[in-house]
Amino acid sequence: MSENYNIDIISPEEVLLSDKVNSVTIPSFEGEMTILSDHIPLITFLRPGIIKISGDKEVKYFVEEGTVEFSENKLIILSSNVINVDNLSKEKISKMIEEAKNQLEKESLDDKKRYIISHKVDCLSGINL
Repeated sequence: MSENYNIDIISPEEVLLSDKVNSVTIPSFEGEMTILSDHIPLITFLRPGIIKISGDKEVKYFVEEGTVEFSENKLIILSSNVINVDNLSKEKISKMIEEAKNQLEKESLDDKKRYIISHKVDCLSGINL
């Protein structure tokens, strides 16, 4: 069993989580990445997806974007758009999917924005099963 390390998930309004965890899986642009104790130092950006946190219990957060820093067994996730999956109703998820699909219909989207919004739709659709 891996050792615990510290995690902080911070939004502009509040600290959403400050705890000790065994592992965290994040949706980075490089792909899903699991961070265990003594991971190499890391700074990366988040794409839309699910942050999976394993500690005393498993907790999942939906994130649209953000930054991640891991150093000296301390993980910091900064995001202005992070929501505990337990707090997402099927109606809220459906509304978020509909809004994202409406954004995809705009012809002025560049490839990067189209990729990010498409990934958001896929991720939310997976939650809303």
